[in-house]
Amino acid sequence: MQARVAPRAFSSSATGPFRSAIMSDQEHGKSSFQDEDDKQLHSLGYVPSFKREFSNLATISFAFSIMGLCSSIATTFNTPLLLGGPSSVTWCWILGATMCFTLGASIAEIVSAFPTCGGLYTASAQLVPKKHRPIVGWVVGWLNILGQVAGLSSTEFGLSNMIWAAVVVAKDGNYEVTPGKVVGLFAGLLIFHGILNCLATRYLAKMTTGFVFVNLGATVVIIIVLLATTGRHDMHPANYVFGSEGIVNQTNGWNDGLAFLFGLLSVQWTMTDYDATAHISEEVKRAAYAAPAAIFIAVIGTGLLGWLLNIVLILCSGPLENLPGPSGSAFLEIMALRMGKPAALFLWTFVCLTAFFVCQTALQACSRTVYAFSRDHGLPDRGYFGHVSKWTLTPLRAIWLTAIFSILPGLLDFASPVAANAIFSLTAMALDISYIIPIALRRIYQHHPEVQFKPGPFYMGDGLLGWAANINCILWTLFVSVIFSIPTYLPVTKDTMNYASVITGGVALLAMIWYFIDGRRHYHGPQSNIMDDVAPPIGEVEHDKSSIEKN
Repeated sequence: MQARVAPRAFSSSATGPFRSAIMSDQEHGKSSFQDEDDKQLHSLGYVPSFKREFSNLATISFAFSIMGLCSSIATTFNTPLLLGGPSSVTWCWILGATMCFTLGASIAEIVSAFPTCGGLYTASAQLVPKKHRPIVGWVVGWLNILGQVAGLSSTEFGLSNMIWAAVVVAKDGNYEVTPGKVVGLFAGLLIFHGILNCLATRYLAKMTTGFVFVNLGATVVIIIVLLATTGRHDMHPANYVFGSEGIVNQTNGWNDGLAFLFGLLSVQWTMTDYDATAHISEEVKRAAYAAPAAIFIAVIGTGLLGWLLNIVLILCSGPLENLPGPSGSAFLEIMALRMGKPAALFLWTFVCLTAFFVCQTALQACSRTVYAFSRDHGLPDRGYFGHVSKWTLTPLRAIWLTAIFSILPGLLDFASPVAANAIFSLTAMALDISYIIPIALRRIYQHHPEVQFKPGPFYMGDGLLGWAANINCILWTLFVSVIFSIPTYLPVTKDTMNYASVITGGVALLAMIWYFIDGRRHYHGPQSNIMDDVAPPIGEVEHDKSSIEKN
């Protein structure tokens, strides 16, 4: 692949020695950081192709926004509440959040070592011996891309439903929402997000900086207003919120223990796509520090504040039999019950805005992954989508491929809502499995002579802490993947069947079949684009470098 932007890693400054001579200390410091970023990207085999415009605050905001705290809880709150009951909502959130913390820390550790827009896909292929690199990179790449596409599509579809739910509440239930209205708004929103993502990185960074304040601010305001507008006599007792009174099995046949564990679906859905920040790392200043730190901070903040929000929602929820109400959203009905319809709809605007930000950041992250996979010849496009626009310095082709491809699952709702939900269910399982593969491989092959793992600034070490976090997150992900695969209602019919495991397994199987039929002809693992002529796999470049240094 042709290099599109000349590397700046080894020049004394971005604009020549004369500029360097008169550069202020502050400017020189910024240039030094950027040079270090570009040098590290060079060492990983890539020419810098993006402008680094994301500051620390913008990167942290991006990490918080991709999880979309209050909007993600709003779209998933029905699941734990109506399957395991109020106590399932409360305890499953903090249990899942604690375990997700170990997964987030383990991902941050790898992102710090491999700050490229390929993220864990690139890392996976470099953490195994040469002969395994193509197939590992191929499978992880496809799982990650399709998981992100399904996540973007399902979140946008959820946003469409949230907006129509507000209309239903505003009309006192006297409004019919048809599939055509939901899908039409869904497609329009995705196209609008595609247009916004065409902006240059500078404007994306400025826009993203404000997302975190809306996200966290809306959550805090909802908590305060719910507590202020709910009388003490209307609040549920502690035993309902935390105890046995709150275990209400509505699965029509599963035992109470399994019904309770279904509450994990909400927190696992909310706290996923951790590596999205990695996919913009080539646009982040001091990426090896900022990207993993943002992931770490966002996981802690989302976990703790999300737990408080869930507790308050249950505390103020009113009779369980009245939920989810005419709108179909228990979250919105609780707000309308306690603070009145006008106030609820006003705050609901910010919840929808948070979901809008999730889709904006998700499309940006997914398009960078598609760009990276195409750059490495993982797509059968001869690198067409691995192109960066010379006007915006962003991957416009990958952006629109992602946006258009994400519309397709929503269109299935016309034919069968079950089929659409089956595709949406791919998200959490596919992404989480693509996360634990590189974490496991780093430990399995850490002493292999062909694996060169150089820890980044964020590193838990090879002691008890690092091993405990890595093993815990692997075992936990395998456990919740089983929960993801179980139908939530009995009896199991074609409408109540859980297709998550079937879809995820099918994607992995089809990816391997495709690789052996055609993929291996054009994909040989992550490819260096430093040389204009023949670019060998990155692992071979690094291995040759290390051999020269030793000699």
